[in-house]
Amino acid sequence: MMPPEGSSLVPGEALASQKGVYCSKRRVLGKGSGLQSAAQTSRPAELATKYANFSEGTCKPGYASALMTAIFPRFSKPAPMFLDDSFRKWARIREFVPPFGIKGQDNLIKAILSVTKEYRLTPALDSLSCRRCIIVGNGGVLANKSLGPRIDDYDIVVRLNSAPVKGFEKDVGSKTTLRITYPEGAMQRPEQYERDSLFVLAGFKWQDFKWLKYIVYKERVSASDGFWKSVATRVPKEPPEIRILNPYFIQEAAFTLIGLPFNNGLMGRGNIPTLGSVAVTMALHGCDEVAVAGFGYDMSTPNAPLHYYETVRMAAIKESWTHNIQREKEFLRKLVKAHVITDLTSGI
Repeated sequence: MMPPEGSSLVPGEALASQKGVYCSKRRVLGKGSGLQSAAQTSRPAELATKYANFSEGTCKPGYASALMTAIFPRFSKPAPMFLDDSFRKWARIREFVPPFGIKGQDNLIKAILSVTKEYRLTPALDSLSCRRCIIVGNGGVLANKSLGPRIDDYDIVVRLNSAPVKGFEKDVGSKTTLRITYPEGAMQRPEQYERDSLFVLAGFKWQDFKWLKYIVYKERVSASDGFWKSVATRVPKEPPEIRILNPYFIQEAAFTLIGLPFNNGLMGRGNIPTLGSVAVTMALHGCDEVAVAGFGYDMSTPNAPLHYYETVRMAAIKESWTHNIQREKEFLRKLVKAHVITDLTSGI
């Protein structure tokens, strides 16, 4: 299988990343801002002119993607956030098996979408002429920052896996627009789910789509169905509140942006991007301004909390077989440096 068009497989050509993305509306126009970083690219005059008259606090349409294109010229914004009933027509994902595509999953996905019947954001969010999004990571760097109100100010607040909100509102906010997860990462107690959020599956293996079909059809979930840990047997969401993340974002993050090994388009050692980097990639396509909070691991402080919601320490991190944290960190740092995204907790 050939690599996807636009991918960079030569080490050093595509940069690496960890997790996080956001384009702060409060830092873009002053001296030393992202526009000056962009001045070192091929499009400085165009960007400076386009956004020069926007006042502080005003959402800037197309801002993140414009800066993204300046540092990744092959980046193309048009890509649906979620799979819809035309998913089989999209060549970019049709030829790849999970997690980089949907090959072999047609029947499962068709069965799921026939029941969910909703493939976009909510009508209110779809109607916005400019969207400000934040990806909230799970890092201990969020603790005691009192960023809750600032996080809740975003149009779209994305949370990952089972990261809790209740009891941590002061630091992480109370608003959840999308919760992106895979079966092993999903919250297992129904009362933990936010009432007004969309549940979004990131499918990393074929069993994940099978699991979602069980959930949507309210069928019995088999705990031994190819999962590496126990999974939720029930998600308290009605079918119209459930989405399937476009796997193109996993593919693009891995091969085009971070530069992970292609491995003939198959899952292999060190070529799976973390969910945080995938969410950032999604946001760059679907949002005008993007931010992150709670991203990054500081291995120089082994006694610091690993996550904001538990006492496990940084020293507990072990080398990952599937992820390349260093490459992801480099990628995300490039985005922050170019002001494509803003890191509210300065952990990247």
